[in-house]
Amino acid sequence: MSRPLVVIPARMGSSRLPGKALAPIAGRPMILHVLEKALATAIGPVAVATDSPEIAAIVAAAGGRVAMTSGDHACGSDRVGEAVASLDPAGEHDIIVNLQGDQPNIAPDTLATALEPLADPEVEIATLAAPAAPGERDDPNSVKLIGAEIAPRRMRALYFTRAPAPYDDGPDYHHIGVYAFRRTALARFASLPPSALELRERLEQLRALEAGMRIDAMILDKAARGVDTSADLQRLRAARDKDERSRR
Repeated sequence: MSRPLVVIPARMGSSRLPGKALAPIAGRPMILHVLEKALATAIGPVAVATDSPEIAAIVAAAGGRVAMTSGDHACGSDRVGEAVASLDPAGEHDIIVNLQGDQPNIAPDTLATALEPLADPEVEIATLAAPAAPGERDDPNSVKLIGAEIAPRRMRALYFTRAPAPYDDGPDYHHIGVYAFRRTALARFASLPPSALELRERLEQLRALEAGMRIDAMILDKAARGVDTSADLQRLRAARDKDERSRR
């Protein structure tokens, strides 16, 4: 198996928090925090895929690799699919990791964990989830994974939703914005039009499930939330400020 290639899709036009890729956190744009975490994993080369010259300039100035893409993509994985063609034209990497650009607190070792289900040749896409925190069940900004346990700490994804699900008492799982694609699976995904459930839930992974692609998820003990809203951003900034004060 080749080294994975990590690609961070980033854009300025986020519907829930426009410009969040460049939102400052502890004095640095969020995209640089995500880039730093991705590089720290050391699982393979890292690049940012964007249609924004402003994002590209900031990443390049920090020494990061950039792939410019179209601004017409329906989701981050489509953007990653375009970027891979220019980043790896020789096809040296058969695993492509989409680390979403709103994950500045992701622990570097979790990316390696996300790769584990791909040891099973039946799995086309691997991802991560963690037990949902109190209050997340009813939060539409928290994406829930519904799946079947197939091994300790591993589930086969059956559905993803913003709604409170599944019904009745039991564990709930918060999906984490990482996708490890087999390169062939990414090419197939990017060739498909957005699906009906993808558009309805605004969740790109549903395109893969509707097309019959298999997604398995590793379950972490806990994970930091991504930045989806201004409230998430304010909580993250407050936590970083608190950490800074404690180190003084």
